[in-house]
Amino acid sequence: EKAVEIGVDEISFINCNRTLRKNIRLERIAKIAKSAMKQTLKATLPKINPMISFSDFVKNLNSDSNFICHLEHTIKNDIFSYRSNILENKKVCILIGPEGDFSIKEVENAYDKNVKPLSLGNSRLRTETAGIVACHLSNLIMSIDG
Repeated sequence: EKAVEIGVDEISFINCNRTLRKNIRLERIAKIAKSAMKQTLKATLPKINPMISFSDFVKNLNSDSNFICHLEHTIKNDIFSYRSNILENKKVCILIGPEGDFSIKEVENAYDKNVKPLSLGNSRLRTETAGIVACHLSNLIMSIDG
């Protein structure tokens, strides 16, 4: 619902090592997205993808603006550091981990596929909140500069 309000084009559900909910009711999510689209007068409904494994998802990434938010203590830039990259590609993919975070192996797998580490600030955010913040910040960059 919130992602539709912000203007996200595509939503994917990723099955990670620490994912608690293994089944997604796509029909229910599509109904919620359609309702949010009508209420907020958005012209398009985002593509809603079925759940996919983490490794398959990162293997199929097709943009140079791919990011991963995780809790490992590595150096991470904020999204504004990648502004020119985002504007050049016009497509952004930000991976937000499950409540238990990504496993170290998943983070390394993402790095191997040229996914860049991303910080959403100093606060530790819940998965739902992190997704909304990431969507809003990327949308903000594209709407102001794009």
